[in-house]
Amino acid sequence: MAALSSRCCFSLGFLVGTCTLYFFMTQVWFERKFSLQLDSQVHSTAGQWGGENQSWRVEGSALISLRHPHLQGEDSRVADQLYKKVRILCWVMTGPDNLETKARHVKATWSRHCNMVIFMSSREDPDFPTVGLGTKEGRDQLYWKTIRAFQYVEQHHSHQADWFLKADDDTFVVIDNLRWILSNYTADEPIYFGKRFKPFIKQGYMSGGAGYVLSREALRRFVEGFRTKACTHTTSVEDLALGQCLEKMGVLAGDSRDSIHRETFHPFVPEHHLTMKLAKNSYWNYCYYPIVEGPQCCSDLAVSFHYVDAELMYMLEYYTYHLRAYGYQYRYQPSLPEGVEPDSARTEHSPLGAERDAPGNGTSKL
Repeated sequence: MAALSSRCCFSLGFLVGTCTLYFFMTQVWFERKFSLQLDSQVHSTAGQWGGENQSWRVEGSALISLRHPHLQGEDSRVADQLYKKVRILCWVMTGPDNLETKARHVKATWSRHCNMVIFMSSREDPDFPTVGLGTKEGRDQLYWKTIRAFQYVEQHHSHQADWFLKADDDTFVVIDNLRWILSNYTADEPIYFGKRFKPFIKQGYMSGGAGYVLSREALRRFVEGFRTKACTHTTSVEDLALGQCLEKMGVLAGDSRDSIHRETFHPFVPEHHLTMKLAKNSYWNYCYYPIVEGPQCCSDLAVSFHYVDAELMYMLEYYTYHLRAYGYQYRYQPSLPEGVEPDSARTEHSPLGAERDAPGNGTSKL
């Protein structure tokens, strides 16, 4: 009787185990099939977005924009003027394994709004194209890649842009909003902007993931620092090391907040900033300015977000340049940047007053 009971228990256990394994394998198969279909759809989307209203001229490994992309019939006169007045070269840090999974989607979305785009990798890829920096891959190589990328840009393209943006291949950047911030400055000023952190350096430094932008003079000084050995590769922590070098070379860490002190560069996806998902850890101690969570976390003219996957890249591009609520005017109406012709653009001013229209804290141009 005991033997019969044991066989029954064994058979029942075997049946349950087999069914469980079957359902598990079915789920794995479904998720893998769905993932492959999704990847295929995202790649297809890249081709559709990349060809929308855009023309590139390939110059070596650089993609040079031939016109400012915008939707047909949309009044983009202010943005078009700033596109010519504030020339931004965007270089994107990537790697051979990320070209199809990440860099391709940057190429199809926000980078189309740059005046020039260069993808920096450890190896050259003439088809994408990418610049080969001759480094290895890995987090310990980030600062070497950054040094060589800025050296390459300064040597080959410093005359073709006024500002030089570094971004990762999982960063989303609203280039037109960045131009608005930079329009209050000149490329001859030694200054750079980004998400400002405060430890280790007196004036702070800019988060690598949120992206940072150097003026032409800041770029020149950074490269000069390594030429004269005033700067060296001291640490693999790219953003901190770059900040140390720039401070040593007399480059100012600028305030990129808007006129009501909302941040524009963000080191996480919008969800984390908007829905109070920022854990009270070392990040809170790193931030140079007080952290605000919820709807006031981010400027209406936000510039960047980090840890953005391929799908979210297209969603943010859509939200930025397509989605509109009917019947509204923008609530945040800063005055026109200096040099933009009022007869070819709107003339409304911010109700906050002229002294608070420019980005920053009111103590300087920012």
